[in-house]
Amino acid sequence: LSLSEKIKLLKNIDSASSLALISIAELEALCGRRLRVRNWDGELNVRAAVQEAKILELKRIGAALYCDAAYPALLREIPDAPFMLFYTGDISVLGGKTVSVVGTRQISADGIVAARDFAYAAAEDGVTVISGLAFGADGAAHSGAVDAYYDALENGAELPAGRTAAALPCGCDTGQPASHVKLARRILSSGGCLVSEYVPGVLGERWRFVHRNRIVAALSPATVIIQAANGSGALITAQYALEYGRDVVFHQAAFSESAKKLAAAQKKRLEKDFALGRISRAKLESCPEKYLDAGAPVVKDYRDFCACLRERPGERSALTGDFDAARQELPF
Repeated sequence: LSLSEKIKLLKNIDSASSLALISIAELEALCGRRLRVRNWDGELNVRAAVQEAKILELKRIGAALYCDAAYPALLREIPDAPFMLFYTGDISVLGGKTVSVVGTRQISADGIVAARDFAYAAAEDGVTVISGLAFGADGAAHSGAVDAYYDALENGAELPAGRTAAALPCGCDTGQPASHVKLARRILSSGGCLVSEYVPGVLGERWRFVHRNRIVAALSPATVIIQAANGSGALITAQYALEYGRDVVFHQAAFSESAKKLAAAQKKRLEKDFALGRISRAKLESCPEKYLDAGAPVVKDYRDFCACLRERPGERSALTGDFDAARQELPF
């Protein structure tokens, strides 16, 4: 069922007992179309939902329906929002100021520093950093925001208002990637949260990673790309952000010498895959330079990012024509 259909059912079915008694014909009448599922058993579905609720309670995983006050307002704006969001930690951090910070897993050393420093400064400024808990840029961004919290705690300073939140491609209890379980615990212990559209026990599959990216993009007014070679999942997040009417900004680390070397190696791999018919031309040709040609701004750090947001639209978009020559004209 689509999001709109689920909302319609929620409005028209007032109790679990009503859901248990409803027939497939009545469901189709409410949705206004024929449904592919022919073996509908409302009573069985209600029992499964009760069992799932017990699992959520046992594992201390919260759930927010699309219509609930706890559901993030920014996420509710997109047309393909999850009907239900599962979470651990403090979901209220998604209701304040947020920024999404993403990038490739195969990130350079200066990219790691850029992601961490940007997130650290954002958290200090009271902004919650959104990312996907993946290797590379995601992990560095989460770590930066968490470090801002623990550094303040250790120094006896006022704790920063900003936290960090991870959107997962699996259930909140699954812990993928496994090597980031410790980081996930630090996110929670520092007052952040983990969110997912999947029930407990669901494992991350390739298509779920892509699907997760739309949530990362939706949870913030702006997405900052730290580094992203051709075909990177971070560029899928950027595309989602544009479709949702959000800002897309590139960090200058995306165009460093080390980033260009990694990008060149990735492009060669993609060219081989394209020749073998494994990927599409669109994936092969997806690259940061295309976004710059279209007017995406470039920033050097969090402070510059804030300045960029105050500028008139397109003020930094004079980077057209030859990319390498244009990059020399950047004011930093």
